Amino acid sequence: MRNTGRRSSTRLARAAALGVLADLAFGEPPVAWHPVALFGRLMARVERSIYRDSRGRGALYAAAGVATGACAGVALTSTVLATYLAVGGRMLCDTAEAVAAALSRNDLEAARELLPALVGRDPSELDASGMARAVVESIAENTVDAIVAPVLWATIGGAPLVLVHRALNTMDACVGYPNERYALFGWASARLDDLANFVPARLTALFVAIVRPAAIGAIWRAVREDAPAHPSPNAGVAEAAAAAGLGLRLGGRNSYGGRVEVRPALGHGRPPEVSDIAEAVQLCRHVTLALVAVLLAAQPLAVLAGRLAGAHRSTPRPGATRWS
Repeated sequence: MRNTGRRSSTRLARAAALGVLADLAFGEPPVAWHPVALFGRLMARVERSIYRDSRGRGALYAAAGVATGACAGVALTSTVLATYLAVGGRMLCDTAEAVAAALSRNDLEAARELLPALVGRDPSELDASGMARAVVESIAENTVDAIVAPVLWATIGGAPLVLVHRALNTMDACVGYPNERYALFGWASARLDDLANFVPARLTALFVAIVRPAAIGAIWRAVREDAPAHPSPNAGVAEAAAAAGLGLRLGGRNSYGGRVEVRPALGHGRPPEVSDIAEAVQLCRHVTLALVAVLLAAQPLAVLAGRLAGAHRSTPRPGATRWS
């Protein structure tokens, strides 16, 4: 039974790695028929049919989304394909680089048009440095949501669990805002998304430390001391780790359609500049490749462990009697 479970785990790890590599190679499918976009439209209909300003109705909405994601995973069966559809690392990096290119040529309007694909804050109030900070923070947060978390859940539960995670993340993006309409209705979706990303956020910080070993001490201090002040239990960890890994200071005033939040300082470096977007993209890619390497190493390590265990069992203990 243990060998069967080990083979299943290594198979899922390999499938998750292949899904990530497919995303790096091909990017996301066209938006018009992307399953996540189709899911978003479906959940918009569910919201219109059941909405009431209550946590109970919001919990019903979240349950419907979770059930839809699980059923889609069972029907799809392929962990490779499900991971590919759930992961969004290439689009994240490509969009960030497009914003950086616009800012580099001083085209602030083009950058503001691109920014909503990454962040929910109001781009009309942001100058070049404000947009640079927004992009770096988005890359850090979405390294959890769009890469590490789906890979972790794919490795644990295959296609059903990775698509449940993507459903939770999509619902949080749709109704997880603490505004007048969604403060109660979106509560369940937001809390479930926090729960699903709790471990992945901390794994992301660990991988940031792995790929930026010279900054391990600063990363540890930022995650331990700065992240708890952030309103999100997960975004704060990822952003603090990225800030320290890049030698930056993140946080500050953010405007969300008239609602202003002042985020705590994360890290102890300088404020981000436009050139730091490229460094943040590189950090995200390094974390992704390190994660893939760990997943692909799972099978040979499991085989080696199995052989060592078999050799240990077949070696007689000193003084033991062998019966033929």
